[in-house]
Amino acid sequence: MSMESETGSTTQVSRLKFYRTTLCLAYQSFGVVYGDLCTSPIYVYKSTFSGRLQPYSEDHEIFGVLSLIFWTLTIIPLLKYAVFVLGADDNGEGGTFALYSLLCRHSRMGLLNTANVADEHVSTDKSEEPIEDTRTSLLIKQFFEKYHSSRVVLLLVVLLGTSMVIGDGILTPTMSVLSAVSGLQIKFTDLNENHTVFFACIILVGLFALQHYGTHRVGFLFAPILIGWLICITGVGIYNIFHWNPHVLCAVSPHYIYNFFKRAGKDGWSSLGGIVLCITGAEALFADLGHFSPLSVRIGFTAVVYPCLVLAYMGEAAYLSKHRMNLQSSFYKAIPEAVFWPVFIIATLATVVGSQAIISATFSIISQCRALSCFPRVKIIHTSKKIHGQIYIPEVNWMLMMLCLAVVNGFRDTDMIGNAYGLAVITVMFVTTCLMFLIIITVWNRSVFLALLFVLAFGSVELLYFSACLAKAHKGGWLPLLVSAIIMSLMSIWHYGTLKKQSFELDNKVSLDSFLALVPGLGITRIPGIGLVYSNVVSGVPPMFAHFVASFPAFHQILIFVTLHNVMIPKVPADQRFHVARVGPPEFCFYRCIVRFGYKDVGDSYDFQTKLIEKVSEFLKRESISEEFAAIGQSPLPVKDAGTMCYEIIAGGAGRRRQAAGWKMSRSSNEVEELMEAKESGVSYMMANTHIRANEASSFLKKFVINIIYGFIRRNSRRPAVALGIPHTSLLEIGILYQV
Repeated sequence: MSMESETGSTTQVSRLKFYRTTLCLAYQSFGVVYGDLCTSPIYVYKSTFSGRLQPYSEDHEIFGVLSLIFWTLTIIPLLKYAVFVLGADDNGEGGTFALYSLLCRHSRMGLLNTANVADEHVSTDKSEEPIEDTRTSLLIKQFFEKYHSSRVVLLLVVLLGTSMVIGDGILTPTMSVLSAVSGLQIKFTDLNENHTVFFACIILVGLFALQHYGTHRVGFLFAPILIGWLICITGVGIYNIFHWNPHVLCAVSPHYIYNFFKRAGKDGWSSLGGIVLCITGAEALFADLGHFSPLSVRIGFTAVVYPCLVLAYMGEAAYLSKHRMNLQSSFYKAIPEAVFWPVFIIATLATVVGSQAIISATFSIISQCRALSCFPRVKIIHTSKKIHGQIYIPEVNWMLMMLCLAVVNGFRDTDMIGNAYGLAVITVMFVTTCLMFLIIITVWNRSVFLALLFVLAFGSVELLYFSACLAKAHKGGWLPLLVSAIIMSLMSIWHYGTLKKQSFELDNKVSLDSFLALVPGLGITRIPGIGLVYSNVVSGVPPMFAHFVASFPAFHQILIFVTLHNVMIPKVPADQRFHVARVGPPEFCFYRCIVRFGYKDVGDSYDFQTKLIEKVSEFLKRESISEEFAAIGQSPLPVKDAGTMCYEIIAGGAGRRRQAAGWKMSRSSNEVEELMEAKESGVSYMMANTHIRANEASSFLKKFVINIIYGFIRRNSRRPAVALGIPHTSLLEIGILYQV
């Protein structure tokens, strides 16, 4: 009985710890996930009634818009994301790349992961068990394997969603901050458009200037601000409902949507471009999942955010039903006089928090794209030693700031910015729906009927909103299309050029036998120290190194060919990161190390060299033990403390054969000592400084893409050695021209 009670007590403590952790994560999520979604009430009604719907100001139209907002919030963020999409995480990570990663790992749909058999079994999900493929999933997988163009289209769809999210990093701060600052015109009627634009620019410059401090230094302010904001809009909403028109509660009936479209017709469809702004930031529920857990995000949204937003929109509709002349300033006009300034201050702070969330997400997405060779090399600064996801990218930060200022000063109108914003948001959501169709069939192995039901239920709603937003392309909607086209072209060209460079290296690598046969004839001189030769080649000798040896017949006492390989999982476990093997005969002291990184892994350049040499040393020790047991005809049994790298020797005949293996043990010990001595002599890095040119026989388009655009991007991006944090004094760059 005592043991049972003890077990029950332990279980209860574990449950309490789990609940406490989940609630703590749910609290922290308010400062990161919901900022954009929670500030939408500032501009939704204004944007909705600013176009063709402006003449319609009867209760039926106002209640119809409220009903559309209610059901849009219910269908997209609550049902689609909180219920379904959050379950499609990639080992705890969310976002467009997480869905693409799942597809790549469960099938051969990807183009970003290079073919490496050794990486197929790398995973961070230890409990993941293979599920038997259905007939439909097999057909879809075979289709993508057979047709290369289908994999290209899939990658372009993913890049489209990614580029639209980056576009959100420009539109979210401008829309939120400019809408919040416009509240000053309610109290100071003398202020004109120039003044509000000036104040918005000051806030935006301050926001981006603070980014280099990192979100961990100001993050403790985020959650209280958002919670205070939710309390404010909920309190104001409840007050307005009961003070002005309690009948708005009836607007939850879809009957009002039917009446709305019956009366407004095409004008009602056009207004959907403003209504869609009520779900801006819903994608963050999934994209920011890596910092939290699905349960904590679901609790935070369903228990707090969703009801607070519904009450806020209802309260504003109740006020509008009695003050139809205030359609263009209803949010601030609906705030009671006694609490106007506190709410205005919290609204401004809340928009800053919402902007911070999307800026941080933009940094994270660009970091993922860079890791998968889809974005030029940029400087990534990790602002927190504990949370690897908190990063700062200076080039991207200042570029975003300049674009935000350009949008604010160029448009100077929240209506046009709202048109652009809505199109970007709904495009990302529809891309997620399309990827979820493939996830349901090929990863979850569900029936095609369920996948089609998912697409019809959510995709049809999103397409309706997309069509309304696309119809306003000439009124600001062109901006996200232009930005995404530029970013997609940038990422596609960089990826194409990188693939061509890697293909050239693979096609022109020197076989190991040829190189070893060449070495004695060159009269190679071995110099003290360790040489780390970086390349993309995973077998044979990279052409850059062969070119170097042919010109300068000397290299280090110990050579380690290093290949950095990015795999389509968020994070590679530490025990699977390094893969060391010997290259050639032992007397040459050549080794190859493949280092795997996930698309959200942090490459720490400071201790990378130390860990790499440690792994080579461990490899030599394991090799010597394996050879000893192979010589005595036994198998090694690991001791309980595997970290000691020791093995028990099976008794019975082993002693008679140990002498035969002694020279091997001695050789291994000498190799380890030689490795340590070489480390003390110094470590040098060798890397190719490549120039890529298109062949003379290539088409004009290929020459333009490779020679001009890719060449320009490469010259203005960070060099590989700088991106990897390689010390300049220890670097040896080999210039080489690649004709692709």
